[in-house]
Amino acid sequence: MFERIALVGIGLIGSSLARVIRRDGLAGTIAISTRSSSTLDQARELDLGDTYHLDPKDAVANADLVIVSVPVGSSGEVAKAIGPALKPGAILTDVGSTKASVIAQMAPEIPDGVHFIPGHPIAGTERSGPDAGFASLFENRWCILTPQAGADEAAVERLAEFWRRCGSNIDVMDPNHHDMVLAIVSHLPHIIAYNIVGTADDLEAVTKSEVIKYSASGFRDFTRLAASDPTMWRDVCLHNRDAILEMLARFSEDLASLQRAVRWGDGDKLFDLFTRTRAIRRSIIEAGQEVDAPDFGRQVVAHPEKA
Repeated sequence: MFERIALVGIGLIGSSLARVIRRDGLAGTIAISTRSSSTLDQARELDLGDTYHLDPKDAVANADLVIVSVPVGSSGEVAKAIGPALKPGAILTDVGSTKASVIAQMAPEIPDGVHFIPGHPIAGTERSGPDAGFASLFENRWCILTPQAGADEAAVERLAEFWRRCGSNIDVMDPNHHDMVLAIVSHLPHIIAYNIVGTADDLEAVTKSEVIKYSASGFRDFTRLAASDPTMWRDVCLHNRDAILEMLARFSEDLASLQRAVRWGDGDKLFDLFTRTRAIRRSIIEAGQEVDAPDFGRQVVAHPEKA
């Protein structure tokens, strides 16, 4: 689809993109840039690209598609660095979990003639780094594009087709609406997970060994979210602050209502809540965004018996 694709940032998303681009022949050349020499060396050892650059300007030079995969707080800095090197007609996109802030940071640095089309593939795991990626990460997952008013329709469709070839379904959304939706479906769950795991870590009545030893499935699932990249989630909280605070306020009100139901033994209210929320899980499975298998489809690893 593109003669040269530049990947600025080579963590989970960037390295997964590199793998699917290579697997499906979506680019003639894959140029990789990251500011860490050790990470760049790791990407080279994994053979993720064709050229490797510490200076992002060198990676994006003559690139037809540039994908920025960095923590959202670094978006403006990256845009300022690569702006002068972007060629006219190139498509520039990102993968950040917040869109209004990314647009505010990046748009002023983009020269005329470059098609800036912000994006967000809703796919990921708790792992990070070049070795965390895999080519099937985006299959049957949504990628939301948030083009600005007046964006070139042909460029938007070309980027949409790229993500389709990576396996994604495409939706187009207003940036502010995107940020509100993601605040409830992604940002708030992660914040709650970090908080619950932090509370368990702070408990004086039990030891850390007991928390780990007796972890039930619910706590284990929270630890998976709470193991996500701290830099990324720090930046998400700082750059989607208003939407997150709105959802935290709503959650706090609902939590207070739940607290009252538990305190006063209101079994009917508890049963009603748990019934409604169970239906959400079924809807997610029916939408093809989760597997209908015990233990969330995890494969049980059989430990060999000791001789």
